[in-house]
Amino acid sequence: MGKTFAEKALGKAAGGSVSAGQVVIVEPHFCMSHDNAAPIWGTFKKIGVDKVWKPDHLVFILDHAIPAPTDKHAENHMQIRAVVKEQGIRYFYDVTSKGGVCHQIMCEEGFALPGLIIVGSDSHTCTYGAFGAFSTGIGRSEMAATWATGQIWFRVPESMKITVTGKFSKGVSAKDLILKIAGDIKADGADYMSIEFHGPAIEEMSLAERMTLCNMGIEIGAKNAVCPPDQKVLDFIKPIAKTDQWEAMWADDDAVYAQELHYDLGDIEPCVAKPHTVDNYAPIGEVKGTPIHQAFLGSCTNARIEDLRLAADILKGKEVAVRTIVIPASWSVYRQALDEGLIEVFLDAGCVITNPGCGPCMGNHEGVLAPGETCISTANRNFKGRMGNKESFIYLASPMTVAASALKGEISDPREVL
Repeated sequence: MGKTFAEKALGKAAGGSVSAGQVVIVEPHFCMSHDNAAPIWGTFKKIGVDKVWKPDHLVFILDHAIPAPTDKHAENHMQIRAVVKEQGIRYFYDVTSKGGVCHQIMCEEGFALPGLIIVGSDSHTCTYGAFGAFSTGIGRSEMAATWATGQIWFRVPESMKITVTGKFSKGVSAKDLILKIAGDIKADGADYMSIEFHGPAIEEMSLAERMTLCNMGIEIGAKNAVCPPDQKVLDFIKPIAKTDQWEAMWADDDAVYAQELHYDLGDIEPCVAKPHTVDNYAPIGEVKGTPIHQAFLGSCTNARIEDLRLAADILKGKEVAVRTIVIPASWSVYRQALDEGLIEVFLDAGCVITNPGCGPCMGNHEGVLAPGETCISTANRNFKGRMGNKESFIYLASPMTVAASALKGEISDPREVL
């Protein structure tokens, strides 16, 4: 009987053959934390050890509220800088023009590598599966214990195989696919499962598209989500890999799955997730014409250069009808968008471009909503109060749908403007 990806990755880390349902103790290769490193440090100090396990295996990336919008956030950042200095944390991305959204940085800086076990104190750590890593979010107390001991336990998850074929139609993207999957199986449909994306359509997708799919694995309950580490991945990581301990691995052809799903991209259409849950799926025709007050193009889900290009193609030579906030995923993406003329397109269209970071995605700043306002967003969550106000409404959509909607001031079908 063959092994799934999760069984292989966790088995290698545990030093033996493992199967779904077993409990294993492993040493993670990298531990990522963002602004919440400060409260994690508070828990760490209660454990009774003075030094973190391996400073070079910790990665701190400030992104959730940068630059600090309040004195409380500033104190938080100050404490993290003190920890970095005291503990000798090598990989620290401060509020500089070298950083960005944590999950983007982990991928473009060479931490997300095939076969590695990566944990992060953020639920969307599953993004790194786009590069063939077993990556998952953990709680703050778990992270503090991992800093102290260098170990964490997992129950080896059962696996869900999602095979994707066909080609996207005009105006449709990976975001529409993952929102459709969420609508079909609901928020707990893959609860504590390892989602494997298979098929020729996945092979054809860019790394950015795969990141979008894996990023939202947690929104359907998955422990992790992963794509095959093919030549695209290997070519990308070769010049930037932070360690040589990685190994490209993939599920055996005869692996056993708890569930299998199939999707033809030709059947996918532009869509949204309606307030206030990610699995509240609706095809674009059902919500077309819904008035909006704000459009947001950003977050760890859809703010890479490929996403900005899609939006810019729609906005070029036109003017937005509502306030439209654009936040590139990293300063590297920002610079590339500048070089390609995309920033000029956004400015000419009336958009506001802010520094890379999470921005309004979790309601900290740079686009918080007022009571009764509606935003269409490329982010990954639309829970009540997510963008700063419990009386506001958030629709999740692709970069193309967000751009098309920004032009009209109402939810719109991108196919009509392409």
